[in-house]
Amino acid sequence: MNEKYTPLFQPLTLPNGITLRNRFVLAPLTHVSSNEDGTISDRELPYIEKRSEDVGLAITAASNVTALGKAFPGQPSIARDSDIEGLRQQAAVMKKNGAKAVAQIHHGGAQSLPKLTPDGDVAAPSTIELASFGEPQKHQARPITKEEIEETIQAFGEATRRAAQAGFDGVEIHGANHYLIQQFVSPYYNRRDDEWADPFKFPLAVVDEVTASAREHGGDNFIVGYRFSPEEAESPGITMELTKELIDQLADQPLDYFHVSLMDIHSETREGPYYGKKRIQLIHDWIDGRAPLVGIGSIFTADDALSALETGTELVCLGRELLLDYQFVRKIQEGREHEINATFDPNEPTKYHVPEPLWQQLYNGFYPLPRNDG
Repeated sequence: MNEKYTPLFQPLTLPNGITLRNRFVLAPLTHVSSNEDGTISDRELPYIEKRSEDVGLAITAASNVTALGKAFPGQPSIARDSDIEGLRQQAAVMKKNGAKAVAQIHHGGAQSLPKLTPDGDVAAPSTIELASFGEPQKHQARPITKEEIEETIQAFGEATRRAAQAGFDGVEIHGANHYLIQQFVSPYYNRRDDEWADPFKFPLAVVDEVTASAREHGGDNFIVGYRFSPEEAESPGITMELTKELIDQLADQPLDYFHVSLMDIHSETREGPYYGKKRIQLIHDWIDGRAPLVGIGSIFTADDALSALETGTELVCLGRELLLDYQFVRKIQEGREHEINATFDPNEPTKYHVPEPLWQQLYNGFYPLPRNDG
């Protein structure tokens, strides 16, 4: 291995005492490949096994905690005890070569798809119209009731129990990408006039429920992470100032890592008092060592990964690149970084060893990828 890449292979111990073997993380990639009922399919197991082989931490695709929260075709479910057997198989293949396996737990909120939810029902913090995954037209989400809010919080706890019973090493709370938890934080989505108008009340309630369930069912070493998006394009939306407040609230909770969702790890703040500053560095400073930070976004080469680590983020998350080359980490470790494939070829005969539904999404441009069209 080229000596300059050594820092990427240093172990890291999380606050709960679990040690990750290196600084690489498999991102929670939407793969649209679970069975129609949300159970784990045979085709997704080899896909995620390959991409978990060499990382320190591997995260599943977003897995819905309630039927009302289903946001993707082929989305895995963690909403029923009957899901546990398939989840157990998934956890086993992810952990097979030494990675720690984490299930990402998720509720789509306004972005849930009417064609996938019971009776076409969609609920969000407040009434809103939008088009979600692959929809040709907008749908309307109704305000979620107080009773449903409490039920959803409990569902995140139950999903954590199922993850522990399935053999996962932890869960990641999906508070990013315009899904339900982020919607409660955002003034664009949350225009309530009750106690749930507080942007931090719902995410903190979910964290409390999940961490309590983790201790009860997974033990002291069960990992709990939290993913968030730091800035919204919508107005009024989440700003970096609001994100700083959110981090200050969350960093005192028993969380083992933060995961910031970015398309480019070196992206800069678009407006406000932090305009022009790198988001990743601001966030790392605000966390102030209270938990490791996972950074992601446009990491396609070994030097990209090293540059990401040099921002201060403790863990480097790979999403699109591990779709293109599941041996990315191994090639760096073996001194073969020049062999890494970092472009999408629509004529690739192996179809990158991904399930056919995901291949179709890649082919149609669902993930923005550097392309090689010959």
